[in-house]
Amino acid sequence: MELQKVKLANGEQIAYRERNGGEQVVVLVHGNMTSSKHWDVLIDTMDPKYKVYALDLRGFGESTYEQRVTGIRDFSEDLHGFIETLRLDEFDLVGWSTGGAICMQYVADHPGKCRKLVLLASASTRGYPFFGTKADGTPDLERRLQTIEDVEQDAGKTLAMQGLYDTKNREGLKAVWNALIYTQNQPDSSKYDEYVEDMLTQRNLADVYHSLNTFNISSVHNGVTEGSDQAKDITIPVLVLRGDRDYVVNAQMTEEIMEDLGDNATFISLEDMGHSPLIDNLEKLTETIETFLG
Repeated sequence: MELQKVKLANGEQIAYRERNGGEQVVVLVHGNMTSSKHWDVLIDTMDPKYKVYALDLRGFGESTYEQRVTGIRDFSEDLHGFIETLRLDEFDLVGWSTGGAICMQYVADHPGKCRKLVLLASASTRGYPFFGTKADGTPDLERRLQTIEDVEQDAGKTLAMQGLYDTKNREGLKAVWNALIYTQNQPDSSKYDEYVEDMLTQRNLADVYHSLNTFNISSVHNGVTEGSDQAKDITIPVLVLRGDRDYVVNAQMTEEIMEDLGDNATFISLEDMGHSPLIDNLEKLTETIETFLG
């Protein structure tokens, strides 16, 4: 599927994949360390009644990174610009991991166009905490980092991951994904190699970590930022999905989403799946999403 590109009013150029289909529009929003490329298996599997768009967020894939992102809202405003530029009037959103936070911010800020929202292995309504690193290399759960400078200098996560990017250490990236994400099933080897090449296009790693750490649409303080209390503004039906073997997003984060979104959110646990249900059980994931979207 060939990538198309669209220029936003803010000067960024967003690359995207478009799959022709029926009338029902679905927009897929990827997470950290990925791009629209990682949606390929779901795009290929979805029912022909859906017209599917999947964009590369700013600083990922083939999209530009002219202005540094300072928070999740920068990404969600790019999503808004993308939707406006393509003149999409009614659609469903699927946000995976970091993409879930981006979609929640978009729906809270821009009611009226998104019909239903799917949060797949999503960051919490209260963000995704970034903890410091102890001398022995383990996370310091007592010390949540506060500034982008702290995040940039963190040895345990940022410097380690950025080092893999900078040295184009493909085997190192695979080792991380096998430990955290592809813990049971892996993509076939040629597709896995394509995914890793795609990971190496990311230019905003620390900025994404900081954006997740500070994101907070709840009514409580998350340890870094006061909540904007916008979760209550998300009034459309929301499907919250989390694999019971997800080592990236923990159960507490999903509970926070359910608590903050209230009655319009429905939770389904994806049995025997991790942070990438697309690879763990594509058939079951597709069926679960399509049943909800209707």
